[in-house]
Amino acid sequence: MQKLKKAQIILALDVDTLEEARIFTDLLYPRIKIFKVGNRLFTAYGPKIVEMLRKKGAEAFLDLKYFDIPHTVSGAVEAAVRLKVKMLTLHISGGPEMLEAAVATAKRQAKIAKLPRPLLIGVTVLTSQAVKPGKVLSLAKQGLDCGLDGVVCSAQEGKVLRREIKKDFIMVTPGIRPDNLEKNDQRRTATVTQALKAGSDFLVIGRPILKALDPLSQTEEMLGDLYGRRD
Repeated sequence: MQKLKKAQIILALDVDTLEEARIFTDLLYPRIKIFKVGNRLFTAYGPKIVEMLRKKGAEAFLDLKYFDIPHTVSGAVEAAVRLKVKMLTLHISGGPEMLEAAVATAKRQAKIAKLPRPLLIGVTVLTSQAVKPGKVLSLAKQGLDCGLDGVVCSAQEGKVLRREIKKDFIMVTPGIRPDNLEKNDQRRTATVTQALKAGSDFLVIGRPILKALDPLSQTEEMLGDLYGRRD
């Protein structure tokens, strides 16, 4: 299979305990180098989970989907910079003032602390929701105009965004599934190949790996789809 695009898999650590997260990290790093920390795990363990990933050598995608008044979101972004996360998410629906404040804070705090600035990724419409045509495009344009580095969107909308938005931006695609796996609560899913063709840079995968009988083999299978098989 020809390599369509240089992209990376992110494993969603949607598990209950720090020990489970450590088991998956130990098993799959460095085949997977970035791990998503969402509300479930961060609420239970806070910065400990990010510290565990960094100690292993992995990077954290802090997916807390900030959505609040500008001052509150700025404070959260400042803390995330200090945690040295690679990426974080904000709801674009929070509006330009919130987004611009987050961007300014990330740049300022990274400069003060002499740390790399995390990538700021805007959430358009959750993949568990139905979406009206044009809604994702409108939100994506708004977020990028406010200085975000990229957006979260499904592969279905990704093709439209790449065609309509005339600037470079990062696209993060959740809901990645093998063809033979059920969608669960994700409405707008895609295979690895479909996401690559849509122009995705980061493919977020959770249950297909976490619930697999052999998570390492499932990871290798999906990496084969991503980079091209050697057999």
